[in-house]
Amino acid sequence: MSHLVFSLAGEGRGHAVRVRTLLERLKHEHRITVFAPDQAFEFLSPLYPRARDRVQIERIPGLRFHYTNSRMDVSRSIWEGLKYAAVTMPSIVRKIRSFIDREQPDLAIIDFEPALSRAAFKSGLPTMILDHQHVLRACDFSMLPKDLQWHAASMSWAVWAFYAPAERTLASSFYTPPLKPEFSFVKQVGPLLRREVTERRTSREGFVLSYLRPQTPAATLDILKSLPCQVKVYGLGEQPSQDNLVFSPIHETRFLDDLASCRAVISAAGNQLCGESLYLGKPMLTLPESQHFEQRINAWFLREMGAGDTCELESFSQEKLLQFWEQLPEFEQAAERYRGKNDGTPIVLAEIDDMLRKHAPAVRLPDPQWPGRNVATAKTPAKPQLST
Repeated sequence: MSHLVFSLAGEGRGHAVRVRTLLERLKHEHRITVFAPDQAFEFLSPLYPRARDRVQIERIPGLRFHYTNSRMDVSRSIWEGLKYAAVTMPSIVRKIRSFIDREQPDLAIIDFEPALSRAAFKSGLPTMILDHQHVLRACDFSMLPKDLQWHAASMSWAVWAFYAPAERTLASSFYTPPLKPEFSFVKQVGPLLRREVTERRTSREGFVLSYLRPQTPAATLDILKSLPCQVKVYGLGEQPSQDNLVFSPIHETRFLDDLASCRAVISAAGNQLCGESLYLGKPMLTLPESQHFEQRINAWFLREMGAGDTCELESFSQEKLLQFWEQLPEFEQAAERYRGKNDGTPIVLAEIDDMLRKHAPAVRLPDPQWPGRNVATAKTPAKPQLST
């Protein structure tokens, strides 16, 4: 049995869902420690009680987006990020490095979290980067509108600053623009999808699913009331129904049931939810915040795929919503082309196995619930220093 250590960003649902997909496949074979900030910790910790699983979830401080008057405040988010890097992160790196020296894990897997990256590099621990953000750094975005090209280039430097050098880099995305020549070492994979998604039967029951951030303006809800069908709203907590809006607390099984049976999805443009929706053949109207450039890029590609439309959240209107509704049959037909396709999970698991064969002493048994896993045997090599 090998010991894997994960870390991930704490903001949003996508990072936590992506990591959980791997935890469910790997926990039968390995001991796993996860360093998780904020929302990621709150999502993962109830799923893995210490007494029951070989998965241990440890809370650490993390970076956050900051909002002013319900809008993302980029300047404040950058300022707080700089303070985190200068004041908070050094102590977290020391804590994680002490953990690595004490526990001697075999592999670090990092989803857009800077502290484990630095601790693993200093300790000589083999590291895999697995995130969506490397799409921004590694891909050629010359097809994007000029403003999004500029923002992608700007964000690529932030992605570079997030990480110490790693042995392997995987970029998970529902779209695959060409790689820049200098990033040919990056492996592109599809979204990481849970069995609960890939094994679900789909249907169209006539309602719309909407997943919204807590900071969503109240006017957005008023606009959704103009749809001629029920709208099941997640992300704003449980509250009394308003006209055709039914509010539900986040409940994984219920959410996936609704995702699999809805007619369409109206939400932000996070990579994970876009990937899950496309796999289930669901068209989307994405509402990225104007200052959330990564999601605006996601939304642009989804529209280019023909599987939906997009509108910046601050510009969302009844006219735009009804236009989407009128075009929905066309979007449904396009989304159907992507149903059941582009699950990146098997590729990522094979990459993890390959790194463990190279670095970890183990005879690892296959997951009995997932036929086809390889049984790998490896001798114990000395842990290498990572190259720059």
